[in-house]
Amino acid sequence: MIAESILHRGLYTCALVLLLGGTISAQTTPAETQPAPADAGTSTDLFLMPGSDFDRPGLVPRANLNIGIGHTFGFLKKDPIGDELTFAYTYENAGSHGFFHTSFGSHTEALGIMKNFSIPKTKVVTGYTWIQAGLTSFTGNAYVENRFYDGEALGAAIHFNDHNGIWIQESYNKIPTVPWYTTTGIGYTWSW
Repeated sequence: MIAESILHRGLYTCALVLLLGGTISAQTTPAETQPAPADAGTSTDLFLMPGSDFDRPGLVPRANLNIGIGHTFGFLKKDPIGDELTFAYTYENAGSHGFFHTSFGSHTEALGIMKNFSIPKTKVVTGYTWIQAGLTSFTGNAYVENRFYDGEALGAAIHFNDHNGIWIQESYNKIPTVPWYTTTGIGYTWSW
């Protein structure tokens, strides 16, 4: 019951950001339009996203630190699955000290596909879905345990300009032999 409440709260937060972005953008005057560069539709993103896990059962907060790179391909813009391929590394603390590092952790390398979509009446806020799959390594035991990782996310990106922005997302994560968990994250991205 509490888990559903937190998941719903995260989704409501993303929806609120999307709606507010449209309102803010609607109140600004349009700037002069300039012709699009020849490579419009492609970009490379470097992202850093610290966040918090709420592990099940018990809603125990844990550190979740994510860094990665993604590249948007113009020819995939009409693909319903995604238009940006990503690679990410995530460190998650699995010890008893919450956000403080312990010898128990999980280290995940994941490939993903992200679908970016525009929000009507705004260019400041966009939405995205993100599907990831990879390998998680659990450390701190007598030997390293490797497991398959699967994650799905829904989020919003607030663009300050063509090169800088903030991501806000809610993720559902599953690793076999581990209870499912959600991650709420906010992060910075730099594009070129």
